[in-house]
Amino acid sequence: MDFSFLAKYYPYFVTGTFVTLLISVVTVVFGTIIGVFVCLMKLSKVPPFRWFANIYIEILRGTPMFLQILIGILLMVGKLPIPEVLFFGTDLSRLVPGMIVISLNSGAYVAEIVRSGINAVNYGQSEAAFSLGLRRLDTMRFIILPQAIRNILPALGNEFITVIKDSSLLSAVGIYELLFNAQAVQSTTFLGLEPLLVAAAIYFVLTFTTSRVLARFEKKLGKGYHR
Repeated sequence: MDFSFLAKYYPYFVTGTFVTLLISVVTVVFGTIIGVFVCLMKLSKVPPFRWFANIYIEILRGTPMFLQILIGILLMVGKLPIPEVLFFGTDLSRLVPGMIVISLNSGAYVAEIVRSGINAVNYGQSEAAFSLGLRRLDTMRFIILPQAIRNILPALGNEFITVIKDSSLLSAVGIYELLFNAQAVQSTTFLGLEPLLVAAAIYFVLTFTTSRVLARFEKKLGKGYHR
């Protein structure tokens, strides 16, 4: 195998990695925010909120993400007030809709993850909070959610790793993330396997590093905690 092309084309992989990380971080942050709100809507006693949350979760989890990306690009590109500015080679008017779609998809999974974490918290915690005069919203914010986060951290970490890998789907709509740039190197160098192996190695480093960092954080968070 010949990897000498890296001396000339390594900027493609550096840029692609940066865009992939940007997509992953942004979509995880907004996906988590969306997921928490959708979860609270699903647990709400207001029927329309529960209906909306159930429909949202079922649709987003029941259709392929790649199909959602294609539909989202067609619906949003040229219709949102996003300037056609190049950001690391990628048109923002396409990058932002792509991140929105992945965030919405991730939010559906995070909602179920958070719901399972909330349900795992002993109901006695809520009863104790109510007896102290805390309102339902304050109980959820200060008592239930902090404990639920500790319970769901491994699942949230898995979701982050999944988002890193799923960001490669955006290469199909012209977003210059890691896989797209690896394919560009393929086309330029006429090498079939080597650029993809480099991209695979970078994806592995990103996901492995993320899993190790999250494992250490989970261990630190669990110190001195007993159910």
